[in-house]
Amino acid sequence: MKDPRCTWCHSDPLYIQYHDNEWGVPTHDDKTLFEFLILEGAQAGLSWITILKRREGYRNAFHDFDVEKVARMKEQDIERLLQDTGIIRNRLKIKSAIKNANAFIKVQQEFASFSQYLWSFVDHQPIINHRQTMSEVPATTEVSDRMSKDMKKRGFSFVGSTICYAYMQSMGLVNDHLVSCPSFADCCERS
Repeated sequence: MKDPRCTWCHSDPLYIQYHDNEWGVPTHDDKTLFEFLILEGAQAGLSWITILKRREGYRNAFHDFDVEKVARMKEQDIERLLQDTGIIRNRLKIKSAIKNANAFIKVQQEFASFSQYLWSFVDHQPIINHRQTMSEVPATTEVSDRMSKDMKKRGFSFVGSTICYAYMQSMGLVNDHLVSCPSFADCCERS
């Protein structure tokens, strides 16, 4: 029998848990939004399962995604993290996490929360697509282009349009579950 889940969700239990319980679920919690901003940036050029397998390592390395603590990380922290096998040991990505923490805090100060800022790109309502196949899912959209441009202007890095669209999908700003997937209706109900 064919698995009704989205075709990118393979048999790995981490993928299945993430697909069924997180991907596409509208998220407004700033801590979770910061976590996935870091994880999506780390994923650039890699598979998502590579990041999911290191999620605990990222949680440990980046102070349980406490944005204030990450923003205060210094060069000695970067050097320590470059030796940490629990994360992707890429200097640019580690520095980006710290840079993005500082930009994230500035956005929180300006908009009262990062969630308010982020969700403004979709008028505070998830975009619900009705995809039949994964080939219909774009890598970028006009909204992700606009988000990327604005985030870069605000000092964020590793926020190209493709990363922004993946971030929108993961945080539920857009529902790209296939209509045949049980999670499609579940995410619609949570909107």
